[in-house]
Amino acid sequence: MQPPSATQIGLTVVLAIVSAVGFLLLRCQGKGRPFGPAGRWLAIAVTTLTGCMSAAVALVSGMVLSENLATVLGAVAPSGLWLSQMRGQEDERRSLARQAATIWLVSLLARLDQAMAEDQRIWCEKRVDDSWNVYELSLAANRYHARIAERLSPEERRRERIHARLDAIERRLDVAALVEDGASRSKVVTALNGSRHTRLARYERYLNDLTRLHGVLRHDAEADLLRLLASAYRAGYRSLPPFVPHGIAQRDAEVRTR
Repeated sequence: MQPPSATQIGLTVVLAIVSAVGFLLLRCQGKGRPFGPAGRWLAIAVTTLTGCMSAAVALVSGMVLSENLATVLGAVAPSGLWLSQMRGQEDERRSLARQAATIWLVSLLARLDQAMAEDQRIWCEKRVDDSWNVYELSLAANRYHARIAERLSPEERRRERIHARLDAIERRLDVAALVEDGASRSKVVTALNGSRHTRLARYERYLNDLTRLHGVLRHDAEADLLRLLASAYRAGYRSLPPFVPHGIAQRDAEVRTR
């Protein structure tokens, strides 16, 4: 058995890591950014460890097999780990040996998923301002919806339910606006019963405290707006600019000109 050369070792490791990066991106497609701010070092650790372990197995095999076959094996070996994890939920009777061999990968991928979720949360929250009034929040929802709808395919729009989310936001903010305008309790009740998004026991509990009801409606509308933005993030539309209401933009311009 002839030990592998330095050139073969380097080429096999590089190909294995590149392959691991490709399969990690494939796994995270539609979930988020594996190399985002929060998950970058975890993604690097996952791909480096997977690539190096795959390359090591391939090089050891190459001492028995041919050098070229070992290099090819090192490049494709990471796919076995990714595919086993992607099929993990379908195969409930996974062998104890496979679980033991990939427990480190399962742990790192779980932490990476958490990091990607944190990156998504931060990105979405940067596009929603707590200081917006009900009217500005509605404008932001419509602006974001229009831009997201242009970027997503018809199938993605149906899957993410972006039209239903906008409708839910508008119906909740309509009732919140009534409360702000000092509408009577009977008008608020009629407005709540006018949509399936507001005809909920959750809101009926606060009919004796309209100020509290206003806060709950606004909170739920903001939560739906964050979910709408999350659909853009998962679809890769991360260049979506934050919405700036006209009044705020005008005040900022006046400050800059002073």
